[in-house]
Amino acid sequence: MASAIRPSMGALGRIIPSTAPRAGLQQTASLSTTAALLKRHKYPGARDNKDHSKKRGESAIRGTGTRWRLSVSDEPLPRPVPRDRLPAIATDPDHGLWDFFPDRKTVAAPPEEDAKHGRGWTVEELRHKSWDDLHRLWWVCVKERNRIATGNWERNKSQMGFGEAEAQTRDFAVRDTMRSIKHALTERFYAWEDAVKLAATDPEVNLTGSGPAFTPAEYLEQGEAAAEGAQVAEAAEEVVEKTELAAATPDPATIPSSKEQPETPKP
Repeated sequence: MASAIRPSMGALGRIIPSTAPRAGLQQTASLSTTAALLKRHKYPGARDNKDHSKKRGESAIRGTGTRWRLSVSDEPLPRPVPRDRLPAIATDPDHGLWDFFPDRKTVAAPPEEDAKHGRGWTVEELRHKSWDDLHRLWWVCVKERNRIATGNWERNKSQMGFGEAEAQTRDFAVRDTMRSIKHALTERFYAWEDAVKLAATDPEVNLTGSGPAFTPAEYLEQGEAAAEGAQVAEAAEEVVEKTELAAATPDPATIPSSKEQPETPKP
């Protein structure tokens, strides 16, 4: 009977904590302020309490948590350096990022400057422009929209409360121009497609890329030569007819006048 009760009594003794104070662990405050218990310090003879587990901090259910090692030490944190002690940063005066701003001193154009703009380009005007001109005009519009977007972002960040309407009107004009450029290029693309389809059925056009692209047919050359010969023959016939008509018509200067002829006496 005693042997059967002994294990249960031993387990009960391990569960119930002992109220006897232990040497060296007497608590004198309501909250422990011992430095060694607050965080790990780097001092000689410190015990390594790490369990070297690579999954420390991860959730046992979801398998999520920290994926990097946490560092807690007594090393002093770096302090920020005042701006006046920082070295001067050399900048390129011709850097492309300057195109995002109206000038080098302001981040957003004032409303009166945004209101100074004309209308957008029309499709009829852009039909007469070359490919290079349309390409340059497109990127000018892209830069202008970047400047407008930068100004809007700065106004929203600083909560200026003005300039949105003028910037929006200017942006609409720029977008109209870009829409007209796309329209003109689309028309040219359709015209090119129609020309390719027509050239595919023309025996005089070579689309393979080898040899001359255009070779006129012989019958066209003969037809042109015959037409030119007919025109020359018709011109020669007209000259001959004019010559014969001039030879058959007497000269009025050689015909004697009726007044100069004497009257014949009557019998």
